[in-house]
Amino acid sequence: MKIQKEIIEFENGKSFKLFSPSLKNCFFWHYHPEIELVYVEAVNGIRHVGKNISGFTDSDLLLIGSNVPHLNFDYGIQTECKQLVLQMRESFLQDIILPVPEFENIKNLLERSYLGLSFSGETKNTVVEKLQVIKDKNSFESLVGLIEILQILAGSTEVKELNKDDTRIKWFLNDKIRMGTIYDYIHENYDRKPNVNEVAKVVSLSTPAFCRYFKKQTNMTFTDFVNNYRINQAKIFLLKDQSVTEVCFQVGFESLSYFNKLFKQHTGETPSEFKKKHFRPIEINGRIGVIKKDTTC
Repeated sequence: MKIQKEIIEFENGKSFKLFSPSLKNCFFWHYHPEIELVYVEAVNGIRHVGKNISGFTDSDLLLIGSNVPHLNFDYGIQTECKQLVLQMRESFLQDIILPVPEFENIKNLLERSYLGLSFSGETKNTVVEKLQVIKDKNSFESLVGLIEILQILAGSTEVKELNKDDTRIKWFLNDKIRMGTIYDYIHENYDRKPNVNEVAKVVSLSTPAFCRYFKKQTNMTFTDFVNNYRINQAKIFLLKDQSVTEVCFQVGFESLSYFNKLFKQHTGETPSEFKKKHFRPIEINGRIGVIKKDTTC
């Protein structure tokens, strides 16, 4: 699937919309001129914003700027997934924020959002609570609540810039290669030995041309991307209470020591530490069980 422009419609008399989408694992690589605030809650998932491809555990809160390409955050998630998305009209910054001197910090936040901003800690928790509240407010009260949310984000130090450079759509408009095809190939083959020559042929490129294209699009080599994908899949299996050794070979690694080393490079902790920290048994009908596969998202 080529990159698509999403057409967003708003209700009359409203400056933004707040809703809970579910694309059920559809590959939707897209952009839109509206600035977007996304909260996603899942055991584990992948975020692809601009050229940044990384994983999240438990939940993530992101502010995505105008015309920044991104993948739907429920893509590939096989467990329960919840999303809350707030999209502001294209004129929101120009008409509402810029004319008001007191909104200077918010202006700077929204202008910086083209990098893709991920928020964590108390900032994330507070903002999510306020998003839940404004869902049930009238138009005026919800707008006031949104301004308060943006002010909190603007003053937060619990933020990470996902991209170092401008990755707005102008960098992707000439993309004639179907990124969805590449994702599908990796998803089908990550547990074996994905072959760069094979996937290059699938998208009708020579291997050197594919490698240049892929590095330009993702800031990663094909091998690094596959390993990143494997690590994210490994998190899912670890959170299903599978053993580290079992998971290592299940996601395509041939060396347990290399798997441990790479996992720690990506996450800052070993697979055992990750599992101990994040695995939570659940009680089902009075019995202790584990999180089961859920295909509702």
